[in-house]
Amino acid sequence: MKVLIAPDKFKGSLSANEVCEAIASGIKKFDSTIQCVMHPLADGGDGSLEVISEHLQLETITITTKDPLFRPIQASYKRSDHTAYIEMAASSGLALLKPEEQNCKHTTTYGTGQLINDAMQKGARTIYLFIGGSATCDAGIGMAASLGYKFLDKKNKPLLPTGDNLIHIQQILAPDHLEQIEDVTFVTLCDVDNPLFGKQGAAQVFAAQKGANSEDILTLDQGLFHFSSIVAQSFDKDVTNIPGAGAAGGLGAGSIIFLNATLQSGIDALFEITKFPEALANTDLIFTGEGKIDHQTLNGKVVYGVSKLAKAQKIPVYGISGVSELSASEIASLGISHLKTVLSEGITKEEAFTDTKRLVEKLAKDMIRYRMRE
Repeated sequence: MKVLIAPDKFKGSLSANEVCEAIASGIKKFDSTIQCVMHPLADGGDGSLEVISEHLQLETITITTKDPLFRPIQASYKRSDHTAYIEMAASSGLALLKPEEQNCKHTTTYGTGQLINDAMQKGARTIYLFIGGSATCDAGIGMAASLGYKFLDKKNKPLLPTGDNLIHIQQILAPDHLEQIEDVTFVTLCDVDNPLFGKQGAAQVFAAQKGANSEDILTLDQGLFHFSSIVAQSFDKDVTNIPGAGAAGGLGAGSIIFLNATLQSGIDALFEITKFPEALANTDLIFTGEGKIDHQTLNGKVVYGVSKLAKAQKIPVYGISGVSELSASEIASLGISHLKTVLSEGITKEEAFTDTKRLVEKLAKDMIRYRMRE
């Protein structure tokens, strides 16, 4: 029997690879003869580079960049030959800031642009940009500024590339070396389909999670709307209705505008990069999971993507998660025939976070026993 183990991370508890190991250990404790193939996954957000590194031989490049508040920080990206893999969270992520420092009105993606520029200077001709976990809502103007773009106010004075200055932009000047950017193929990977502004936009949906208050959110949303109008005038590009433009505080839109990037579903890209479809061959059962299964799962997260491919090949899917907010019918519609959650074991939330590996192992053992008795 071949069991393919393909989960996302349990954020704050286990990496995707650690989840794989826990599930495999539980299965092996029930029956050591079962073949377990571990295939950790991610959805294009933070943690994606760690997953890709489990599948590919990559070189780590570390440089000094700016953090979301323009302070120097060491940040890394990965590369192989002429391809670079950059996670914006490495230099522009929310996790880099203390809770009292978080306010996406004042943060920037400048450091992400520095990583991009370094990769280009070192010969990258294809760059994958993973844009989850951001601390920002600057529509990518910080990234663009580090690549040579200039953003001027009504007095033709340069603006600091932060979210609160979007509303003051009156002119955008392209860099002299624009051909260096145009020679590179950019693929931006995101796990949401939010537009740039409006009720479902970058500010109104995500800014509160990044420290913005209600007044800040209104200012940011107005700034994103104003920015889109300036972009339309300057570059003849309309990013107002592009799904995913609002990802990472509008970096989805910024990557289209300033890098001519193609937006791609994060999970689809990870499937392609890690050759997940090929791993399905001769598989009898799939274990997948993520820390929290909720309605966002239905919009292209790992569990959704794995279940969709498995359903097409009629491979049964078992799921393990920290917690689930979906109904039994929604779980069934995903194609998951059996789901267990860590919190359903009658333990506290604190225990769930501190003893996750043992609990996942136990669930996997119980579930494979159930499977073999069906």
